[in-house]
Amino acid sequence: MSQNYTGSNPLITTEPYKELPANRYVESVSDSRQLDELEKNGGIQPFLNDEIAPTLSVADAIAQMLENLGVGYAFGVAGGAMASLWGALSNSSIEVLNFRHEAGAAFAATEAYFANNRPTVVFTTAGPGITNALTGLFAARGEGAKVILLSACTSAPQRGRWAIQETSTYTLPSGGIFTPGALFNYAITIESAAQLPQIFRKLALAMAQPGGFVAHLSIPTAVQTSLVEDIALPQLDISPFPMTASKEAIAKSVELLSSGPFAIWVGFGARDAAAEILELAEKTGAAVICSPRGKGIFPEDHPQFVGVTGLGGHASVLTYMEEQPPLRTLVLGTRLGEPTSFWSSALVPKEGFVHVDIDPEVPGVAYPHVETFGVRSDIKAFVKELLQQLPDAPDSTMPLPRPEQKAIEPASDVDYPVRPEVLMAAIQKIVVEGSDAVVMAECGNSFTWSTHLLQFAEANRYRVSTGVGAMGHAVTGVLGAALANNSKAVGIVGDGAMLMNNEISTAVKYKIPAIWIVLNDARYNMCHQGMKILGLKGADATLPPTNFAMIARGMGAEAIVVVRESDIEAALEQAIASTVPFLIDVVIDADRPAPSGGRNKSLAAQGVKSSAAKNAVKQVSFPMV
Repeated sequence: MSQNYTGSNPLITTEPYKELPANRYVESVSDSRQLDELEKNGGIQPFLNDEIAPTLSVADAIAQMLENLGVGYAFGVAGGAMASLWGALSNSSIEVLNFRHEAGAAFAATEAYFANNRPTVVFTTAGPGITNALTGLFAARGEGAKVILLSACTSAPQRGRWAIQETSTYTLPSGGIFTPGALFNYAITIESAAQLPQIFRKLALAMAQPGGFVAHLSIPTAVQTSLVEDIALPQLDISPFPMTASKEAIAKSVELLSSGPFAIWVGFGARDAAAEILELAEKTGAAVICSPRGKGIFPEDHPQFVGVTGLGGHASVLTYMEEQPPLRTLVLGTRLGEPTSFWSSALVPKEGFVHVDIDPEVPGVAYPHVETFGVRSDIKAFVKELLQQLPDAPDSTMPLPRPEQKAIEPASDVDYPVRPEVLMAAIQKIVVEGSDAVVMAECGNSFTWSTHLLQFAEANRYRVSTGVGAMGHAVTGVLGAALANNSKAVGIVGDGAMLMNNEISTAVKYKIPAIWIVLNDARYNMCHQGMKILGLKGADATLPPTNFAMIARGMGAEAIVVVRESDIEAALEQAIASTVPFLIDVVIDADRPAPSGGRNKSLAAQGVKSSAAKNAVKQVSFPMV
């Protein structure tokens, strides 16, 4: 049986569950409320197949459902409460990886999604399994990944009776964890096998939409082994339907952008439109700037590239806005939040923004006082329309400012410790230009040095987390990127993050070719340097010196310590050539000021100032750590 819906509605068919194919794409549905609304309006009709699928357990049915959704990897930490589900996943075609911490598993799942654009699974046991994973899932939601959390919860007869790791409304808040909200687009507790067809339909639609979607399926231990009987599980054959702007919105955009010179501000949400954006820039002569997450979408070696904005960004952007200000800026796929803009008025063009995003709530939020024409559309589709309608611009004779590149002074005879800028130059040569490895930077000074000094000429080579910025994201996410890419992935990380949450042991177990480059300065150095610049004293951000190479070798990885600048390139070449997990422990000069002045100015503007200021109360030191 099949029903063909006209207009914007997808084609949906039903077949026996055992024959489910890989899912395809569908019109955007941003959360469970929209899914429900679409069903009410007839876009999706409830249905059950007359043919009954073979008898199987709920756990097995869920594993088959995930296979059909295109899930290739499941990351998590096992436990008794979800043993049946763990077994079902392990006996499916999905590759199951047991991590050492649930947050690390969630970070890896997030980066695996961005590496191959296939939804991923995080699995946890009850109680602390769920709560440990929440930070990583918070990052998945903030980054725009498609991730499904499978968790165990206490079965109904045992709730409220102090079960081991009891997970129920007696022990955890229901709102926001087991219900949709800020953390999960969709969340449900599966109390009966009869819920599965509806759940599968919602997930299939959600996983096919543009943008991210984070779901939580909580399955009581007893329900996992219950049988799926007399229930037909549907096949969804969903045709693509891209989100495109109206003709009126396109016409208005063309009118606004044709009225004078404009710049293009590229964000991570435009990563699938790199070729079109390059063509648009060259057709119109527009200057291009990008967010930290948008590095490489427009080639950073292109003469029209002005620089990166925000955290770790370039002064060349401000020079451009002062000396050659555009009339308007076309914003593509960035929220313009603090990490991207610091909400600086210096980045606002005279006539405001034309802001394109798949989320209609994004345009105008970061700069509510600035004139903004918002367009809800897929970036690629929108830019293709502009290419058809915008006229070619005359060639400009005025060169654009370029990102500043300070010459590196020759090393001293001792060349110890390693200057971070020298390390970045070696990474640029050996890793960025000499390999196809994905490069990830951890939050903190690792982020600012990497964003400021590394240059990428293609999309999807550089990954950072800006909005959430959780320590441990790159340290553990590098496993997901390497696994899903089936190639090298490099994490540029700080010693603080490496101590907080690393998955070296996991990489060794599954032979994942991850590389960690540890900026070892025995400090939380962004905090240390930032407090000094802000004039705040008394807080201790130092760490005991740690030999990370020794730790890595103790876990079974290969590792090397680098203390001299002359040894960096050889160490990087050795890591790239290695077929096993590899760690480079780089002792860096902790006193080299990182390019994070914009962050400190933003903090000061938000009220973070020295307590030694005039009329301030007596300073109280932070507790020693």
